[in-house]
Amino acid sequence: MPIAGLNQRAHDFISGRMPLRALPFRPDIAIHTPTPQSGLVGWLASEGLDDEAPYWAYAWGGGAALALYLRDHPQLLAGRTVLDFGTGSGLVGIAAARAGAARVWAVDADPIAPVAARLNAQANGVALDLWDQPGLPEADIILAGDVFYDEAVVAETLPILMQAASAGTHVLIGDPFRRSLPLDRLDLLAEYDVEDMGGKSPVHAAVFALHPRTI
Repeated sequence: MPIAGLNQRAHDFISGRMPLRALPFRPDIAIHTPTPQSGLVGWLASEGLDDEAPYWAYAWGGGAALALYLRDHPQLLAGRTVLDFGTGSGLVGIAAARAGAARVWAVDADPIAPVAARLNAQANGVALDLWDQPGLPEADIILAGDVFYDEAVVAETLPILMQAASAGTHVLIGDPFRRSLPLDRLDLLAEYDVEDMGGKSPVHAAVFALHPRTI
């Protein structure tokens, strides 16, 4: 299917069927979030995307932890270029922009994520630059929330992030201590109790710095 057509349909669905919701852990940030009336599952099926998890539709625990860490440590981002790696809803990139980053790139392999991230950024009065080229843009800091949720994803994402860290980029990871989290490569920076995927019960999540060493 033409990507332009999918982008327009995704824009219309997200903006029309997923209301903005202020996040309990960051009430200064609101994102388009599905409700039982949104029909997200049916819409995904109608687009042939029912095998794709809609990571872009929710605030996840690792991203929530990063959003809180950036609120608490804005000096890390002041005047710097940031990459939101695996942006999903754009939450982490929005939090980075709010913390004073000079420029925020956002990248995600899911074709719907850039649409959701752009709409959420606009709703929060900030700008995200969506990266759609091979490789990664130059950035001083990479923020990666919820990118280690199974072994296959770790095998794909960890080498990319390790290469960036070894080249001198500061890489921060947000994750709710999932089983596949490569703790031997991480330094714990902060811990938070946050919601995950819109759940009512909080999960324990943390922010880590990735060791800048070769694999």
